[in-house]
Amino acid sequence: MFIIKMFLLRTDYKRSMEDQNQTAVTEFLFLGLTDQLHQQILLFVTLVFVYLVTLGGNLGMITLIWMDPRLHTPMYFFLSHLSFVDMCSSSSIAPKVLCDIFAEKKGISFLGCAAQMWFLGLFVATECFLLAAMAYDRYLAICKPLLYSQIMSQRVCVQLVMGPYAVALMSTMTHTTVTFCLPFCGPNVINHFFCDVSPLLSLACADTSVIKLVLFTLAGAVGVLSGLIIMVSYVCILVAILRLQSAGGRRKAFSTCSSHLAAVSILYGTLFFVYVRPGSGSSLDINEVVSLFYTVVTPMLNPFIYSLRNKEVKNAFGRTFERNFFLEKIDRILIDHRG
Repeated sequence: MFIIKMFLLRTDYKRSMEDQNQTAVTEFLFLGLTDQLHQQILLFVTLVFVYLVTLGGNLGMITLIWMDPRLHTPMYFFLSHLSFVDMCSSSSIAPKVLCDIFAEKKGISFLGCAAQMWFLGLFVATECFLLAAMAYDRYLAICKPLLYSQIMSQRVCVQLVMGPYAVALMSTMTHTTVTFCLPFCGPNVINHFFCDVSPLLSLACADTSVIKLVLFTLAGAVGVLSGLIIMVSYVCILVAILRLQSAGGRRKAFSTCSSHLAAVSILYGTLFFVYVRPGSGSSLDINEVVSLFYTVVTPMLNPFIYSLRNKEVKNAFGRTFERNFFLEKIDRILIDHRG
């Protein structure tokens, strides 16, 4: 549906440009990350490693949660979707970046650029609201433990997962459509390694002040709303933890939130640095490094954050490994016996 809508908008746009005797941009070119061969080789090897670890780690987390019945709880249901979103967000950027590292012409079509922006925006916005849903889940588990299982029914869990996808879909659809309705008739070189909104708007052949305000409001609404849910949830959690009498109870309550807090800090910290901090548009080289971190590296970190700091995940991994090892041993015994 999105591709059809963008194709129709693109057709109308080309017709209007032809009526004005102007040439419409059909593709964009990236400046890329570096043109030094030794840096390109190092970058390529590093990104291949990071991307493979991202896919393996997140897919492994999803598989582990699916295989172990003890992880069939709301918290790990949300975590499995977080892993899925991390895989998708990384896959919307990393393969193209890897293909472009050694390419002389780092190009992408008009529709390809729109699709890349849409997919990345969709999964980043979804992750923001998934983290908000996970914060609400932790709030209920710590502040209302007796009502937790009653409130967090299977139906509510599904709604708390589908909600982020739906809100992110509407936000990103509007965001991308508004951006690519602008006329692009002149320069087509994007000073970035992917189709990000800020360098793209600088190429538009029109006044973008109103569009920038609209896009900033949309992105701000996503960040502020999800961030507010997380902040309020943790204020309530902090109050509840401080009321606990035993130090052991406080440590246990805090340990259930530490992984989530780390994931929130990394994602929101990098997004704030790139898009919100004063003067963020003037230091493109720094923005590229941080953008590379949140688009490619951050999706790799979440499985490690939730596995290394979570006893339940480590225990589930041990049980699964021991079970598979035990089954393999039985198979070998049966094969030897038959032989």
